Amino acid sequence: MTEIILLSDRRVAATHVVDNGEPLVDTREIAALRVDTRQADDDGSYAHVRADVMRRLLIAQRSLPRGVRLLVVEGFRPPALQSSYFDTYADAMRAAHPGASPDRIRELTSAYISPPEVAPHVSGGAVDLTLCTDDGVELCLGTEVNATPEESGGGCRTAAANISAEARANRELMCRAMTAAGFVNYPTEWWHWSYGDRYWALITEAPNAKYGPVALTGARAPLS
Repeated sequence: MTEIILLSDRRVAATHVVDNGEPLVDTREIAALRVDTRQADDDGSYAHVRADVMRRLLIAQRSLPRGVRLLVVEGFRPPALQSSYFDTYADAMRAAHPGASPDRIRELTSAYISPPEVAPHVSGGAVDLTLCTDDGVELCLGTEVNATPEESGGGCRTAAANISAEARANRELMCRAMTAAGFVNYPTEWWHWSYGDRYWALITEAPNAKYGPVALTGARAPLS
């Protein structure tokens, strides 16, 4: 069985970052990508990713069959929001696992929400997405995007066995397109892909991460 490396793993935090200064850009400005609004926020943070992440999303989109589209759900996530998500889920894990050590709670929480200090979304290098038709109808991928391990019975794991053949085929389609474009998947969440962040660097054995925490200030739309 392939080892699942969680974001709580000390090797992730130990991965060196040399931020290349790439700007955040707005996925809503690119017609080739569909952007969902379920995670929309007031300043549009959710729709932003680093410039090279955008380029790679377009590569992935072009490799999909006609009539199948990437549906971007969330890209950049401000640090304060990441911390809020992590703390809330950690509280739920403490309630579900009374007596568990702080390290265990951190591990359980990290299977669903990244620790803020290493979170891929905070770097602008991560994107949560699914597949849809040209008309925006979502394809079956086994669970809802952002389904917890508890409510999905573990079906949120990319390699989960308790999903339909149709969902498995659609996950494999997404995996081929995203992997070919240079992304890595967080294996506890089929919808989560990243490039350039600490997790990507560790998994790909890159010399360093390209993206550290970033702010939305100065974000601009890329040329299509």
